[in-house]
Amino acid sequence: MPFSACRRPAGLPTRYRSKARRLRECLARIRRDSGRYQIIRRTETQYEPGSRRRVLGNLLGIRSAREMDRVEQRELIRTTKWALRHYRRDHRFTAQDLCDLHRRWLGGVYPWAGYYRQVNVSKGGFPFAAASLIPMLMNEFELDTLGRHTPMESHHRALCTVALAETHTEFLLIHPFREGNGRMARLLAILMCWQAGLRAPAFEDMLERRTAEYFAAVRAGLDRNYDPMRALFSEMVCGDEA
Repeated sequence: MPFSACRRPAGLPTRYRSKARRLRECLARIRRDSGRYQIIRRTETQYEPGSRRRVLGNLLGIRSAREMDRVEQRELIRTTKWALRHYRRDHRFTAQDLCDLHRRWLGGVYPWAGYYRQVNVSKGGFPFAAASLIPMLMNEFELDTLGRHTPMESHHRALCTVALAETHTEFLLIHPFREGNGRMARLLAILMCWQAGLRAPAFEDMLERRTAEYFAAVRAGLDRNYDPMRALFSEMVCGDEA
């Protein structure tokens, strides 16, 4: 169920019950490991001493925002290359895959990399999903959105842009990690396009020129309106005008 739907389904189909059982087991482990998660929560709220609250507490002692951007970008390129070698084109992505990718990307930088965030976050006054709901929402994101749209095999570009728009928007609305959600969403879109044999979306140009339009498209997803994001992907992937 998408985060934007804001309601629970009446019941799960039989084929999803085993995954629901795994979610309950995951939540039980979280309760057993509550001490470890309290530590993660504390580190998520800390800034690196001497960074003037511009850099989150990290394992490398980096205090410069520019240096952190450089390190994160270098590691993201490395992780993207690894993912394109590691996954098959017929792979159905899971929530655990996204946690693993996040840990592979930022595991050497932040102690909470690969874990769902334990703090509530917002951007520009726009609140993302409450931290307490993230395990449930990501499980439903896997069963519904990822289950329907990956592997993205269609060679019909219009159908691909619909799949990309919904997946991208719903992941951003959940915002499961403390840092790097936008880049994780873009990495997933790159992998989905690779599965379908499409060119990688030109996110850099779009974000530089049309940032306000992009964030408006994310907000439109709250009403399950993916058309604004679909129009952006249509331009990035297909070169079509909105």
